[in-house]
Amino acid sequence: MGESRGRHELKHYINYADVLQLRTRLPYVAGLDKNAVQENGYRVKSLYFDNYNDKALKEKIDGISEREKFRLRLYNNDTSFIRLEKKSKKNGICFKESAIITIEECKRLLEGDLHALKENGNSLCLELYSKMHYQQLRFKNIVDYQREAYIHPMGNVRITLDYDIRTSYNACAFLEPEPVLVPLSGIYILEVKYDDFLPEIIRGIVSLPSRTSTSFSKYARSRVI
Repeated sequence: MGESRGRHELKHYINYADVLQLRTRLPYVAGLDKNAVQENGYRVKSLYFDNYNDKALKEKIDGISEREKFRLRLYNNDTSFIRLEKKSKKNGICFKESAIITIEECKRLLEGDLHALKENGNSLCLELYSKMHYQQLRFKNIVDYQREAYIHPMGNVRITLDYDIRTSYNACAFLEPEPVLVPLSGIYILEVKYDDFLPEIIRGIVSLPSRTSTSFSKYARSRVI
């Protein structure tokens, strides 16, 4: 399992003109993410868990300072690399833990066989296995989007532009290559993640007129459409 140190995370609603402007600026100070398979980045597909009472959704909407959510994630519909992730927030700092699961384990889980998590043996898989029992966590929805990502080494900064966001409640389609059908039209999100400090050169580039920070969550937004 991989566990990251806590990181700061800033999010901004932007528009398409802002995307064009950032595409022009960012390559001068940041390199493209190595996972990009084409000029405009890569697709991200996540399948989120929540319980019958929508615990994760309500904690996000209510702004609870300590919260967590689980998801399965893959990139560019590549089912050879599937991750289970737990993203948590504590007093404004974000943490992420991850574990690799096989496509066979993922298929079993999608079919309702929770023992696939237990047999994996990873501590994060075992944690989700337990919480699917005592918290009744279950699959809720898929969120799929296009991501452009840039890396700046000072401060371990990661800047992402997310758009063409789509959602579906058909959890069983998570491993299918067909496009997710329901669009969240007109949404463009700028995210800036960093460790202890944000370099002034990056702060200046991502500072856009009339753009303010937001607590936007693709999971929450897709659940309330």
